[in-house]
Amino acid sequence: MSQPSFFSTLHLTVSQITLHIRRQLENDPTLQDIWVEGEISNLSRPASGHIYFTLKDKNASLRCVMWRMDASRLRVNLQDGMAIEAHGKIAVYEPQGQYQLVVNIIQPKGEGALYQEFLRLKSMLEAEGLFAPERKRPIPVLPRLIGIVTSGTGAALRDILNTLRRRLPLARVILAPSPVQGVEAPLALANALASLNKQNPDVILLARGGGSIEDLWAFNDERVVRAVAESTAPVISGVGHETDFTLCDFAADLRAPTPTAATELATQTTMNDLQELLASHFSRVSSSILNLVAEQKIFVSNLASRLKYVSPERRIQAEYQHLDELSRRAFSALNHRIQLQSRFVDGMSKRLLSLSPEAVLLRGYAIVTRTEDGVVVSTVKQAQGGMKVRVSDGEFDVTRDG
Repeated sequence: MSQPSFFSTLHLTVSQITLHIRRQLENDPTLQDIWVEGEISNLSRPASGHIYFTLKDKNASLRCVMWRMDASRLRVNLQDGMAIEAHGKIAVYEPQGQYQLVVNIIQPKGEGALYQEFLRLKSMLEAEGLFAPERKRPIPVLPRLIGIVTSGTGAALRDILNTLRRRLPLARVILAPSPVQGVEAPLALANALASLNKQNPDVILLARGGGSIEDLWAFNDERVVRAVAESTAPVISGVGHETDFTLCDFAADLRAPTPTAATELATQTTMNDLQELLASHFSRVSSSILNLVAEQKIFVSNLASRLKYVSPERRIQAEYQHLDELSRRAFSALNHRIQLQSRFVDGMSKRLLSLSPEAVLLRGYAIVTRTEDGVVVSTVKQAQGGMKVRVSDGEFDVTRDG
């Protein structure tokens, strides 16, 4: 009978041991953020878009893979034998039990020192507040004067001018040409920015096409970065391609991925927008004018009515009417008075008639007057000589006898 072992032995499958190794490697912080130097060999670019290669030096080799997403942003034309610096993390390819470097950034050997300088300058200028968000100024919606700092012969200038001609041909353009790479570029770029600010542009475009970190290094120069930060006019940085970043991007008021994109950001209002805005304003002004005219017509009509009400003509018409009314009333009163007087006269006439001698004559009486003097004979003594006797239908003469 066999004796049991006092020490238990660990039994693992290949998959288990590979997984254990993978966890050990991938849990090591040092191996998850590293730069590795070496020469490329066995470079492979399959249809999937991924890149496979081996990094080697005199004593060892390391399998590497760069996935399609990171490979699409690669700016370096990889070739076998090229000395590079690759950034990434160590992982394990379990089906073959091999460890490999998963690469996300590749740069030619020697750029690492520039990158370290980039980080040092960025940290220093950031501490001074040059990149603070509160320093950023808004870009004018409709710039009338646009300054451009770029190479006078580069493709970036043609792209900018073509975009301006298409989007906002009304804007004036001032070009301050400057070399965009090389030893002389930093001072020239800083002077170009200072020169443009003396002409009071509404916005400045700082632009150049893409390139390696060495090509773009002038835009990481401290003099240029400070000139951007001190610019009176807001600055839009359009340096390189979408994946390129420079210190000028952080100091600028707005960063664009390309020179063309920078121009589009500077011309937020296009000719089409202006035409639509003008049409809208014209419509609103026309509507306002029509409404104002209608309101004024009503106002004038009301004034005319009020004026007509208080006008002298209406006053005269009213007085005419009043005069007619008074005339009618006077005529009516006069007619009434005449009628009353007529009836009074008739009454008096009848009374006089009833009291007149002639009325008495009609009742059989007569009036005797002396012929010589016309005295009415009312007593016998008065009856002398010839006399006239007046009766109701005439007169006749009489003579007193004795």
